[in-house]
Amino acid sequence: QLRLVETGGGLVQPGGSLRLSCTVSGSALDYYYNIGWFRQAPGKEREGVSCIGSSAGSTNYADSVKGRFTISRDNVKKTVYLQMNFLKPDDTAVYYCARGTSARATCDLEEYDYAYWGLGTQVTVSS
Repeated sequence: QLRLVETGGGLVQPGGSLRLSCTVSGSALDYYYNIGWFRQAPGKEREGVSCIGSSAGSTNYADSVKGRFTISRDNVKKTVYLQMNFLKPDDTAVYYCARGTSARATCDLEEYDYAYWGLGTQVTVSS
């Protein structure tokens, strides 16, 4: 059964770093798809943060996180990481990972392209 589990959230001071992990359980075939990270802050709509193509050859970032966040994947561990540096209070949100419906090399941050979602992990940036 396909399942995505996010870990790594927590409380961090502005300027700090966190690394989120998204582990995909299920068959190997369930893993080699586009994987995206999304976030939802209180009172706001969910937004795309970053995604990585099935072959890890392509990545995509929201303008608000470019230069600060890095997405990567470890195919042996079936895990996708989101390294978040220089965190700001505006980054406070529940972060979700999602598996896309496509195994394309490229990816996008449109929610309708993602069919399977984790339960999320809370990231709080505050002094």
